[in-house]
Amino acid sequence: MTGGRGRPSYPSFCQLPKTLLPVKTDPETFIRENTDIMAPPHVPEIRLHLASEAHDLWLKTEEELEEIGLPPPFWAFAWAGGQGLARHILDHAELVEGKRVIDFASGSGLVAIAAMKAGAASVLAIDIDPWTETAIRLNAALNGVYVSFAASDIIDSIQAADIYFAGDVFYDKAFADRLIPWFTALAANGAAILVGDPGRAYCPRDRMEMLASYQVPVTRALEDSEVKKTTVWRFAPGRLVSDG
Repeated sequence: MTGGRGRPSYPSFCQLPKTLLPVKTDPETFIRENTDIMAPPHVPEIRLHLASEAHDLWLKTEEELEEIGLPPPFWAFAWAGGQGLARHILDHAELVEGKRVIDFASGSGLVAIAAMKAGAASVLAIDIDPWTETAIRLNAALNGVYVSFAASDIIDSIQAADIYFAGDVFYDKAFADRLIPWFTALAANGAAILVGDPGRAYCPRDRMEMLASYQVPVTRALEDSEVKKTTVWRFAPGRLVSDG
């Protein structure tokens, strides 16, 4: 269910609350009890703790999640943008070999894990949802890699990284308006920025160079189709095509 233009809605909600909820239950216990260990369909080399239709996590309302201090659990799903990026990284390990990587809006850590498996020197996963720290730690352990984590808003800052990955981040106009000038500054500073996007409304395609395209299986409970065409883009400092 997408509501037409933005990122698909998890049942009963679509965005993180303006103020993060206090954690009222143990994240590790909750994750282990409400997910299965599964391989995303487009990246079978990687295993993650993911929600399945057999778990009540699909059915919990926003109010029920607030009671346990759980923001919308985007970390519990392998989104198409992340699957496309992870596939591209594993198929093109030279992108990350020996490099310092930042996985922005990391969620489950799928892209971060793919980068480590492909030979990155280090990976820092960034996400403002504190629950993702536990999800990424558990998922990295499943795959025998280590991923650093920071629960901070790094937009507008220049980090010590060679390459940035961002999966499925252009689902909201206000967020896109923050990301585009930041990505521009990062690219001008010499960093590579790769974006995985399954056709979200606010993806700035006129600022992108297409690297690859994938048909990624997804669940209709979160998307408007069973397969999403997902493009891996390289963000460019300037416009590549005219607005016309």
